[in-house]
Amino acid sequence: MPLRRPDASVPPPRAGRAAATIAARLTFDQVERRYQATAALAGFSLDIAPAEVVCLLGPSGCGKTTLLRVAAGIERPSGGRVLINDQEVAGPARFVLPEKRNVGLMFQDFALFPHLSILENVAFGLKSLPREGARREAMAALVRVGLERYAGDYPHILSGGEQQRVALARAIVPRPAVMLMDEPFSGLDVQLRERLQEDTLSLLRETRATCLIVTHAPAEAIRLGDRIAVMRAGRLVQAGKAEALYRNPADLFVARLFSEINEIPLRVEGGALRTPIGVFAVPGLDEGDAAILCIRRRAIRLGAAGQGLPGRVLHARFLGDLAVLEIAAQGFERPLLTLVREWEVPERGAEVSIAVDPESVLVFPAEGRGGEEIDARGVGSARDSSV
Repeated sequence: MPLRRPDASVPPPRAGRAAATIAARLTFDQVERRYQATAALAGFSLDIAPAEVVCLLGPSGCGKTTLLRVAAGIERPSGGRVLINDQEVAGPARFVLPEKRNVGLMFQDFALFPHLSILENVAFGLKSLPREGARREAMAALVRVGLERYAGDYPHILSGGEQQRVALARAIVPRPAVMLMDEPFSGLDVQLRERLQEDTLSLLRETRATCLIVTHAPAEAIRLGDRIAVMRAGRLVQAGKAEALYRNPADLFVARLFSEINEIPLRVEGGALRTPIGVFAVPGLDEGDAAILCIRRRAIRLGAAGQGLPGRVLHARFLGDLAVLEIAAQGFERPLLTLVREWEVPERGAEVSIAVDPESVLVFPAEGRGGEEIDARGVGSARDSSV
C-alpha cells in the first residue's frame, strides 16, 4: 500500500499553543553512579531553576545520559541526592519511582511504538485519564506540533523530523514539571535540526517546564540553553551563560569547546609569558612552569606588510563565507591560523602583518598540571589577563 503523504499544495496547519505546567526546581547534590570499578558520575552537583532550560554539554562517555537516567528514576544513584522542588526523589533516604516524579524523558531515538497509531503513541502516558480525555489531550498536543493530520497513521510513514515532533508531543502531553531530553536532534540534517530546535524551544517556553537537554554540540547548547553546564569524566567543569563560558572558560577543555584557538606551549619566564604579541600574566604558575597560550583565530587581524608583526601566508582553505589562513608569523615556531572573509583572502606567499587583541588571549597551565581548577560550585576562573 502506498504511503499517504499530505498534498503539497495544502499549507500545513497552524500550530496551537501548549498547556502550561508548574515548573519545578531540579537539583543534583554530589550525585555518584558507579558500575563496579567505573564511575560514570563522580560527585556531580548542579541546581536548575524552575522553567530554566539548561544544556548539558560534554564529549561522548562523560556521563550525560547516565545523569538523565538518574534524574528520571531509571537508574538509582550510588551516592548523593536528586531533588525536585527541594524534595528528595533519589538518595540514601528515599527513592521515588519514575512515574511518581512528574518528569518527562525524550530519548535520542524517539522510542515510538510501531504498533500504535500516532495518536495512541502521544496518549500513551495519559493512562490516568478516561479514554476520551486522553485522546482529546493527545490530539491537542499533535495540533501544537502541526501533525494532527497523521493521528490515525503509524510511525513508520513519518520522516525523522516528524517522528521527533511526535516524541516531543508525547513527552509534553502529561505536562511534566521537569523535561529531560537526550540529544533529541542528533539524527537530523542541519536545516531541519535548526528549525526543530527553534520549534522545541518555543514549545518549552510555552509549557514552562524545567528542562535539561543533553548535547555534544556547543552550537546547539548556545542556541537552546539559558545556561550551559559543561561536563567531563562524570563531573561538572563549569556552568554559566554562553557568553561567560566563551569569555572566561574555566580551563583549556572549555576554551576548546567554545573557540577555535591557536595553542602555543611556553614556559613562565620572569613571572610571565613573553611572546611576540605581548607579555601575559600567569597567576598561580611558578617560574619555569609549562603553560599554554591560547589565541582565538578570530582575534588575529591582518594588515598590510610593515604595520604589525611580520608574517607570510602559507595556505588558505575556503569555507564558504570565510576562509582559514595559515600564517608563518615572526617569533612563533608554529604557524598561526586565522579567519578572514572569503573576498579578503591574500595570495599564497603574500607578506602580511598581524595584530592580536590582548583581551582575546587566554593562558592556562599545560595539561596534566592543574588543568581542572574549579571551585566548590563547579565554576572556575580563566587566566585572561595581560600586563
